[in-house]
Amino acid sequence: MFNLLHSGRPSHQSSTIPGGETYVCWSRMQAEAGQLLDEIIARKERERRASGGVFLWGVGNAPSRLINSLARLSVSVPVVFSAMKTKPKSADLAPLRTVAWRKYVDENGIERPLPASSLVTSRGDSALGVKARHYALMCYSDTPLSLSRGIPFDPTAYRNAGGAGAPVGASQVTALLKQVDKPAAASSYEVNIAAWLTSGYWVRLSDPIELNTKTISEIASFDGGTDQWLDLVRRARGGTAARPRKITQTELLL
Repeated sequence: MFNLLHSGRPSHQSSTIPGGETYVCWSRMQAEAGQLLDEIIARKERERRASGGVFLWGVGNAPSRLINSLARLSVSVPVVFSAMKTKPKSADLAPLRTVAWRKYVDENGIERPLPASSLVTSRGDSALGVKARHYALMCYSDTPLSLSRGIPFDPTAYRNAGGAGAPVGASQVTALLKQVDKPAAASSYEVNIAAWLTSGYWVRLSDPIELNTKTISEIASFDGGTDQWLDLVRRARGGTAARPRKITQTELLL
């Protein structure tokens, strides 16, 4: 398996993996919410620097059922980001509306405000109208985030964790995988960014707020320090966050 030692395992995580399984979270990344990939990586690096290594990466699909169990057990799960081979969709390059997500539901069903440094944005519209669901990978790295080249990632050496263990589907953008074979020495995908899952691992987001044109422009042109970044995030998310609360079963099913 590829070497992730350079990205630093969070100190609270255990190296014990139930059943001897080797898990990895794989996510294919591309432009999103009107920002190109290199701009998103720069924003995530600002988050990482401002929070001692933690950053949240927004994803469109719901997590594997195993995620909450792995998070509660603090199992070490590396996360690999690979650039998509296809061009970004026009809706991602120029969305009709953009939202910032303000809360997340942790592995115990508690709705909490996002970390003060985290700015997770997405398109605010979907095929069904206003977007009601989005998710995020909660990640940790003790090294700066940048787009690396030259380390192959072979998805054919993995299967989906849980269920029947199906191969990775062409339409799967983010997936929790388990290794079943030795990776090939060459692959069309690379380990472009590597980190570790932390805290809630892969969470459902909630409480979106639409961003106005001025705020979107401020995010795109930001060139300040940590204090200025924290202030921008606070303003973009609409001020003071609410207190954590327990999510009801009905809300979890929505």
